[in-house]
Amino acid sequence: MARSQEHSTASAFGARSARAEHAARALPMLPNATQAIALLDAINEGACLFAPEMPRQPLVLYGAGNMGRLARDHLRLVGLDFTMVVDRQADTLSADPAWQGIVLSKQEDVPASVKADSLLAVSIATSAYAPLEADLLADGWQNVVPFYDLAESFRDRHPLSNGWFAGPLGAISLAHTKDVLESWDDDVSRAHHLQFIAWRRLRQEWTFEPAPVANCVRFFIPEIVSILRKDEVFLDAGAHHGSVVDAFIKQTDGAFSQVFAIEPDADSRRHLERMVHTLPANIADRISISGAALDAAPRTRRFHSGLGYASQLAETGQDTIQTTTIDALKLAPSFIKLHLEGGEYDALRGAMQSIHQHRPIVAVTTYHNDDGLWKTPLFMMEHFENYRFRMRLHSWCGTGAVVYAIPQERVENR
Repeated sequence: MARSQEHSTASAFGARSARAEHAARALPMLPNATQAIALLDAINEGACLFAPEMPRQPLVLYGAGNMGRLARDHLRLVGLDFTMVVDRQADTLSADPAWQGIVLSKQEDVPASVKADSLLAVSIATSAYAPLEADLLADGWQNVVPFYDLAESFRDRHPLSNGWFAGPLGAISLAHTKDVLESWDDDVSRAHHLQFIAWRRLRQEWTFEPAPVANCVRFFIPEIVSILRKDEVFLDAGAHHGSVVDAFIKQTDGAFSQVFAIEPDADSRRHLERMVHTLPANIADRISISGAALDAAPRTRRFHSGLGYASQLAETGQDTIQTTTIDALKLAPSFIKLHLEGGEYDALRGAMQSIHQHRPIVAVTTYHNDDGLWKTPLFMMEHFENYRFRMRLHSWCGTGAVVYAIPQERVENR
C-alpha cells in the first residue's frame, strides 16, 4: 500500500478520544477453517475506534527494553522530545550509558500531574497490551497509546511501520485472506492469523486460549528445531547484529555446514562482524557476511541506513544502492530466514529458483506492511510445492508474526 493510501485509510478511522481503551477478546477454542472464515468476516465488518496518534507534549515513554531503545532513537531522529522514561528497572538503568541524560522513573514515583498531562507511549510488545493499558489508566494516566501508533505519524521521514493500520478488505483481498486461512497446516496458525488481523483491522487484542503467543526463540519453533540437520546451510537475510545467527548456532550446538549472514546496513554489519569474531575459530570460519540488499530483481533503489534493525529499502533513505537477488548469490541454502522490514515479498520473488532447487525451510516475517495480511503467505502457498505452512505470533500489538514453510520431505524423513 502506498504511503498516501495508508494515511488516507487511517484517517477514516476517526480521532482517538482520551481514555479510550483497547478491547480484549478471549476465545476458548481453536478455530477450524470454517470457523476462522466466519471470524474473519466479523473482523472485516467491524469498525476501528483508533487511528495513528498525532504527537503532542509532554510525551513519556513506557518501557526501556529493546523496543524502548528503538522508540528513543526513533523520536530523536524525527525531532520529537520526550520528558521521561518509565520502567520498573529505572534504578538499574540509571547506570546504563545508553540512558544517560534521560529522566528515568518507576511508575509508582511518577507525579499525578505528569500522568494527567502527558501522552504515554507504551514501548513494550512482550506482553499483552490491553490489560497493561487498563492498569495504566486505572493508575491515573489519562492518555495511553502504543508507541507504534505514534510512529505512524512520521512515515514521511522515517520508514518504521510495525504499527500499520489495515482498512476494510475489499472483495478480492477478503477472498485471498480466506484462501490463506484454509491453507494453514494447523488451527494454531489460523488463530494467530486472526489475532494478527484483528489488531491491524480493529485494534482489538484477540487471544485464543489454546494458542498463546509463542514464547520459543523466534524462527526456531519446535517444528523447525525437530527437523534441523547437522549439514544445514543457513541463509540469514536481515542479520542485524547477529542474534539469529547466535540462536542458530545454539540450536544446532555448532553442528552445521555454513551460515551466510546478509546485512546491508553498514553500522549493523560492523556489529555483526564483531560478534562473529568473538566466536570460536571452528565456528567463525563457517560464517560468511555480505552487505547485499535483497530484492525481486537487480535494480537501483534508495536505502535508509542508520536505523538499527529498522534500516531498510525505503524512499526516505539518502543512500542509493544496487540490489540483488537470492538466486543471483548462487548459494545452496537448506534454511532461509527473511527479516527485511517489509522487503520480504520481493526477496521471495527473487529466490524462487533457489527454493525450487534446494527446497529449504523458509521463515519469513510478515508484520512490517500489509503484504503480511495475505499476499506474502499466499505467494508462498501457491509457489512452494509440497510444503507445510504455519504462522506464529512471537509478540503482541500485531508484531512478531512469522510464516514458516516446511518441506514435506523434511517432516517425513526426520
